Amino acid sequence: MERVVVGITGASGSVYGKRCVEVLVSKGFSVELVVSEVGKRVFEYELELPFEEFLSSLPEDLINFYSHNDLFAPISSGSYPVKGMVVIPCSAGTLGHIASGASLNLIHRAADVNLKERRPVVLVLRETPLNRVHAENILKAIDAGATVLPASPAFYGRPKTVEELVDFVVDRALTHVLGKSLGLFRGWTL
Repeated sequence: MERVVVGITGASGSVYGKRCVEVLVSKGFSVELVVSEVGKRVFEYELELPFEEFLSSLPEDLINFYSHNDLFAPISSGSYPVKGMVVIPCSAGTLGHIASGASLNLIHRAADVNLKERRPVVLVLRETPLNRVHAENILKAIDAGATVLPASPAFYGRPKTVEELVDFVVDRALTHVLGKSLGLFRGWTL
């Protein structure tokens, strides 16, 4: 069974993180889940869903949930085999920590480990507009090996619902981690 690390931070866009976890477990992937303290609060506010209720709705055999402070978690080591990592949504602060290699929590550390092991790391940045520091951190993260994927859904598939817009972003992020599309949206055709 392949493992994917998912980090959910305090940026707006918790729906992306929720859907990403749901899609991964529905496809049989094991999810190594870390949620920042603010990420949990934003999740509950935006989705009007207690995080613990969401967590308990997931198949126990496919979810490993870690405290954001647990730097002894398996995902803090490069020897723990995972396919890659997605931070969804990724706050500008988390981007800055990952870009600079400053690991203050398990999300930062897991990203650092995956980058040093040359595994895919996708940062679904949910910030607008961007200032110069954000832009510099994006370049640093890319130079370190990460993919920075702004949460910018496309409209060429003529989406009819918010869920379709969310699925576009989630599929694009997971495509970069898994190396293949999960077919959550209609691709570009003429």
